[in-house]
Amino acid sequence: MSDRRPPVAAEPGPGGVATAPAQPLLQVQDLEVVLAGGSRTGTVIDTVSFSVAAGRTTGLIGESGSGKTMSAMSIVGLLPAGAKTSGRIQWQSEDLLAASSRRLREVRGHEIGVIFQDPLSALNPIQTIGRQVGEIRRRGGMRRPDVRTRVLRLLERVGIPDPEHRIDVHPHEMSGGMRQRVMIAMALAGEPQLIIADEPTTALDVTTQARILRLLADLREQEGVAMLLVSHDLRVVAHVADDVAVMYAGRVAERGPAREVLERPLHPYTRALANNVPAVSTRTAIAEPLQGTPANPFDRPSGCAFHPRCPMARERCRTETPELREVATGRFSACHFASEVSS
Repeated sequence: MSDRRPPVAAEPGPGGVATAPAQPLLQVQDLEVVLAGGSRTGTVIDTVSFSVAAGRTTGLIGESGSGKTMSAMSIVGLLPAGAKTSGRIQWQSEDLLAASSRRLREVRGHEIGVIFQDPLSALNPIQTIGRQVGEIRRRGGMRRPDVRTRVLRLLERVGIPDPEHRIDVHPHEMSGGMRQRVMIAMALAGEPQLIIADEPTTALDVTTQARILRLLADLREQEGVAMLLVSHDLRVVAHVADDVAVMYAGRVAERGPAREVLERPLHPYTRALANNVPAVSTRTAIAEPLQGTPANPFDRPSGCAFHPRCPMARERCRTETPELREVATGRFSACHFASEVSS
């Protein structure tokens, strides 16, 4: 791997609270995304803000449709045709929302790597693994023998057995876990400073999930790669993330250090998610299913979008949209009654 890595923040380990926080490598500020949905137009991402510090992992969590993947893909310009964005995505010294298409292509892979959710659909079925992992290096002008050597090192680094053989196979000849490792190798090929991992363990068995999570943690610890981890699975986030932003209906409901947010939520939605996965929260030993269905971002309820599902909802929640505000040191919540949630 390259030695051009940013300094890593001092910290006690995954899920902990840093004693000397690093400056943000990536800072998303008041991001809005407007999409046309048939005859309707809707703001599907609404004033979303979060950051990723050098050498740390930020988790974006929430149910399907909460806007976490769209927020992440906005960073590298991978949005549906016709999407309109506003706000600011500060990547080191530049605003990526103001970047040209050519510049975004340079950023993708070389500066920010992406691990897509479904490796089978993301990988080209007619090209070998070696060709796909080495593509970014060939485009950068590296000689073919050097590219092959580099790819072999990457395949070995992500734990693919017998890389000399696997480099020449096609995606359908590999298991789901091996394909996901190939996606990780592709994300690392350009030696990025940040990796966006979109549901990297979805559809994998529990044992393979654990191996992939260990690999991601190792990459963060050993290579200094910062990560933005998108997941609906709180177990995954609790295992890897240092900081989290909890999303609901295209907005951030809560934000803060991962361990604190998951163990002592300050928003009813976060508490409901954590109580639905007892292994994550110490609040309950019995799973409590989250009632109702997620809000439609094209047709959000008035006031707090979560109020139709919230056991704490009051009249103010139905009429007044809560702002995301700091309610404790480093803890942000978009709940009118955040002080009552953890009591």
